[in-house]
Amino acid sequence: MIKIKSSAELQKMLRSNEIAAQALALAGRSIKAGMSTWELDKIIHDFIVSKGAVPSSLGYCGFPNSACISVNEELIHGIPSKKKIIKEGDIVTVDVTTLFDGFQGDNARTFKVGTVSPNAERLMKITEEALWKGIEQAVAGNRVGDISAAVQQHVESNGYHVVRQYVGHGIGTEMHEDPEVPNFGKAGRGPRLVPGMTICIEPMVNETTPDVKVLSDKWTVVEANGNLSAHFEHCIAITNDKPMILTLESH
Repeated sequence: MIKIKSSAELQKMLRSNEIAAQALALAGRSIKAGMSTWELDKIIHDFIVSKGAVPSSLGYCGFPNSACISVNEELIHGIPSKKKIIKEGDIVTVDVTTLFDGFQGDNARTFKVGTVSPNAERLMKITEEALWKGIEQAVAGNRVGDISAAVQQHVESNGYHVVRQYVGHGIGTEMHEDPEVPNFGKAGRGPRLVPGMTICIEPMVNETTPDVKVLSDKWTVVEANGNLSAHFEHCIAITNDKPMILTLESH
C-alpha cells in the first residue's frame, strides 16, 4: 500500500533527509586515499548521532555498520572494514540512511578518490545524469514507469547496463515502502504519482553487464564481470508542482 504523507509528515521527512544529505556530503569531503572504509563509516555514524538521529542501516536485517560503502566493482551494500583501504583512483559509493523523529532519510552517491580513469569518470557522469532524468519524470499525473523508462533509456543509450535485481522504493516511517521504483520499464505503466508520495530514485549502473553477484559476506553486491559500478540516489516528494528533493544539505 502506498502511503501518502501529510504536510506535517513531509516536514519531518525533510529534516531526516537533510541529516542524511549532510552526512553524505561529509563523507564525500572526508574520503581520501589511505583511510579504511571503517574509518569513513565511523565519521558518518558520529555525525548522524550528533544530530540526534539514528543511522538506520545499523542492524537493518543484521547489517553490521552505519553506512554501506562500496568500492569500484562493488555496487551496493559494501560492509565497512578496517582491512579495506581506499586507494588513489578508486570510486567509492556511500549510501547513508537516517531515522529522525520517526521518519527515514536515504541517499547515495559515488565519489572519486583523486584522479580516476576516464571510464570511471564517464560511468559516474552517466549514472548521475540518469538520476536527474528520472527525477524530471517524478511529477503528479505521471506513472512510476515514466521514471523507470527515463533512467533506462539514458543508461543504455550510453552503453551501460541497469541492474534489475535491485530497485528504488517508497520511503516514510519505513526505509522501504511501496511502490517499487525500478530503473527499467515502460513509460505509462505502474502506479500513478500523486502529491504526498515520497520515493527514492536510485540508478544502479554496471559498466559491462546487468548481472550482479553477492559475495560470501551475504551483503556486498558486485558487478558480475568484476568491472565498475556506480550508484546515485535522491529521496523526493511528489508535489502539485515540480519534484521536491528532500535530500539536500539545507532547504
